[in-house]
Amino acid sequence: MSKPSRDRFDDVPRSSGRVGAHRAEAPGMNGWVVLLWSFVAALVLIIAGIFGSLVVMGRISLFPEAAPTSVPTPVETGVVDTSISVMILNGTPDEGLDTQMREVLINNGWAAGTVFAGDSSSQDFATTTVFYVNDEDELAAIGLANLLGGAAVQQSDYYSGQTEDGQKQFTVVIGLDRSSSPPETPGETPAP
Repeated sequence: MSKPSRDRFDDVPRSSGRVGAHRAEAPGMNGWVVLLWSFVAALVLIIAGIFGSLVVMGRISLFPEAAPTSVPTPVETGVVDTSISVMILNGTPDEGLDTQMREVLINNGWAAGTVFAGDSSSQDFATTTVFYVNDEDELAAIGLANLLGGAAVQQSDYYSGQTEDGQKQFTVVIGLDRSSSPPETPGETPAP
């Protein structure tokens, strides 16, 4: 093998310093720092992957739609119409609830001759209810129910909507919700 010929770079004096673009290792970059940055990068990628998966599955919405606000529906308070006669039936085992309710109506403007009280054919009616027949009487039935302390209101043809002389009539059936004694269960013997 032949020796290469001499050129101008062979005559450069040798100096003690470095010449050129030689770089040393960055000081302070040891194994623990590299491991820590790797851990942080992996954690960021895992969190981004979970978030991306939840977005794709639809469990997270990036731009949620505004929830529609519900407008509260006004509660009908009804109107008190003392010109409509009322039949009160006691559907509980308690005596006298029908006459007590009759007195409440008379004290609130009903004429004594337009409020009738009596016992129902059953004594286990669940909820005190005001029954009316015609649609146009619903507000008056609600007003009567509110006057009686929050009774239920129901439209029904079962009870006649008129008295014998043709006057409109509501029927109020007093239920066990107004009773002070617990209802008897079938087969139970009363204590002596």
